[in-house]
Amino acid sequence: MSSSTFPNRRSVLQSGLGAVAAEWLLQRDLRAAASANPLAPKVPHFAPRAKRVIFLFMVGAPSSIDMFDPKPALTKYSGQKLPASFGKVVSQFTGGDTPLLPSPWEFKQYGQSGIPVSSLSPHVAQCVDDICFVRSFYTESTVHAPAMYQVHSGRVLTGYPSMGAWVTYGLGSPADNLPAYVVMPQPEGTPEGGTPCWSAGFLPAVYQGTLLRSGPSPILHLKPPDSVTPERQKNTLDLLQQMNRLDSRPGDSEHAARIASYELAFKMQSAAPEAVDLSKESDATKRLYGMDDKKTYDFGSRLLLARRLIERGTRFVQIYSGGGPVSIQWDAHKDLVLNHEKMAGLTDKPVAGLLKDLKSRGLLDDTLVIWGSEFGRLPMSEGGNGRDHNPHGYTMWFAGGGVKGGRIVGETDEFGLNAIGERYHMRDFHATVLHLLGLDQHKLFYLHNGRNEKLTDFGGTVIDKVFA
Repeated sequence: MSSSTFPNRRSVLQSGLGAVAAEWLLQRDLRAAASANPLAPKVPHFAPRAKRVIFLFMVGAPSSIDMFDPKPALTKYSGQKLPASFGKVVSQFTGGDTPLLPSPWEFKQYGQSGIPVSSLSPHVAQCVDDICFVRSFYTESTVHAPAMYQVHSGRVLTGYPSMGAWVTYGLGSPADNLPAYVVMPQPEGTPEGGTPCWSAGFLPAVYQGTLLRSGPSPILHLKPPDSVTPERQKNTLDLLQQMNRLDSRPGDSEHAARIASYELAFKMQSAAPEAVDLSKESDATKRLYGMDDKKTYDFGSRLLLARRLIERGTRFVQIYSGGGPVSIQWDAHKDLVLNHEKMAGLTDKPVAGLLKDLKSRGLLDDTLVIWGSEFGRLPMSEGGNGRDHNPHGYTMWFAGGGVKGGRIVGETDEFGLNAIGERYHMRDFHATVLHLLGLDQHKLFYLHNGRNEKLTDFGGTVIDKVFA
């Protein structure tokens, strides 16, 4: 065959196979295929409590003091200034001198544990005995994107691997025909932090999160053209991989991951259509997730898809509530009531449905569910009826995966401004998640620029009250 007729890599990519693989360009690293699969399951450092993670991230920052951390002092001192003893309050748009704003929602105690939850979350409130609320987390930036990076990767700067990337690097994936690390953003757009929130950073690109779409077709181009038989497709794949290996440079992990994506795409054509087919679920299950209501359909369908994926071996699923326009984020700088009732109305029932569904199937025991955000919101008002950013003390919660439910850990001051007593940094958050997965934060490292880099940098404190 002459050089003029021999197919080049571009022409192969333009075939049906290229379209199939386009969604999965960063999934498998064939650089090591001859000796080992980098996403093969790995033995944890010690016996894990959890095997997988579903991380529910609320973009824009819900107000903890209006959802899970009641502050009667806000009602008592409504309209007054924060006492001078609190010092200068640092935030993005206000200077700490605006009046205190009481919560417009009523709190009640729920479950055998009697944990208070506001009327914003009536469905999650029914699950408090399975939830551990940690009220004293803090981050170090008042700006959305840097704070998001710190929650996702432990640093306020970009370029570092996300928690999901570290987990898949440390544990691999039980499934060889589905992505190990899946990310499902809001249909209206990604969070302000963008792709660094699920990046592999300096880890091999194979560990980066894979985006799935919202709607009935989370994965495009799974079905090859009718004229392409499986045998022909496999032969094309083999040829393409040979050509790519000849064109690869040693150490180019992105190219290697891109090559590997074709193999995964081929395998997914048989496994993924069944995994993402929500029509297989009963009407009762769909109602549990709120899929019978237009308002909760989208978030509920993404949570149900998460459950189906983790059942089939996906290790880490990251789901966003909020993204794109500010109007579809938890960013309540004005009209707190309108914003939070809208966002909670989209998510409360689906989140409770996920917890109940996992529990009924015996999956909650070893699936860690995390609910959180980049920071909370201030007790003072912004514009009279909103709240500015508060990174000084806020709530995130855990359920399943060995977590002790019906428990509150940590606290904020009487107004909900600062975490007090046992304050927990994102290093502590990450150390705790890794510990629940059986990973020692100090043994999970990667040599980068002459330094053994870790998710927790110089180390965090495992919050043993979450599970002990």
